[in-house]
Amino acid sequence: MTLEAPRFRDVLDARQVIAPYLSETPLRRYPALDRAVGAELSIKHENHQPTGAFKVRGGINLVARLDPGQRAAGVYAASTGNHGQSVAYAAQLFGVAATIFVPDGANPVKVASMRAMGATVIEHGVDFDEAREQCAEVAAANGGRYVHSGDEPRLIAGVATATLEVLQSNPAIEAIVVPVGGGSGAAGACLAAKAIDPRVTVIGVQAEAAPAAYRAWREHRPAADQMRTFAEGLQTRVSFELPQRLMAEHLDDFVLVSDDELRAATLELIEFTRNLVEPAGAAPLAAVHKLGARLTGRRVALICSGGNISPAQLRELLDWGVSG
Repeated sequence: MTLEAPRFRDVLDARQVIAPYLSETPLRRYPALDRAVGAELSIKHENHQPTGAFKVRGGINLVARLDPGQRAAGVYAASTGNHGQSVAYAAQLFGVAATIFVPDGANPVKVASMRAMGATVIEHGVDFDEAREQCAEVAAANGGRYVHSGDEPRLIAGVATATLEVLQSNPAIEAIVVPVGGGSGAAGACLAAKAIDPRVTVIGVQAEAAPAAYRAWREHRPAADQMRTFAEGLQTRVSFELPQRLMAEHLDDFVLVSDDELRAATLELIEFTRNLVEPAGAAPLAAVHKLGARLTGRRVALICSGGNISPAQLRELLDWGVSG
């Protein structure tokens, strides 16, 4: 069954649904960072969300609309962390039982957060996609509502409200750069930006070591690929149908960055913004460096998608910065 893509009016509706539960996140300028990259950057601090990541917008928009039967059956999701936190947070708000499948060895900060919000967390599989496949089977067997991390129109409409806030706060923005794992964030950015001003350039960025969504966008067909990046927010082995459809229609460009470029960008954002940032959240800055002169002097918004970096990851990153 082909999913119906969300429309801009769904984004406006999502804003009304989530407004009682989430405050608008800051859009901030850092002049020293501008000088370092040669562009006028505005950082959209989705790392300031109560879950530390942008996906909570979509989780609330979806769970708020479940009917009584669906709420009673509970919700199920698979995640490397941020999608799971989103579903767990929304489920707690609305009194719904949540079961989250994560891969073995998932980020302990994110796992602890999900459990603290009352979710049942089950570790399964070597990566996100193995956890996802198992989660879908268990949800179907138990009659629960499986919440896919990408192929959910209400998730995409929800996360699109971040871009809506960007362009309402600064209508002069000329380009928006968004990290891509499964692609819900980039699809949402396209949906909102192109409806508000088709001249806004929307650019996706993914890890070279996990390029399934990039390949699907380039080749105009579903794709599966390796998943070796250390940035768990970008860890997907397969492309997702609905985000890819929206990106195929509206995404202007797509950039791949190396894991070392992600590490460098994460350290740079932490230094210049004085914020904790996870590598997926720093991917847009890595893309700005990669694109170089194409963005010089332009007004560019970077979606800092999350800040859920564990102490161990932060220590490794700082050690890499010293040794590098």
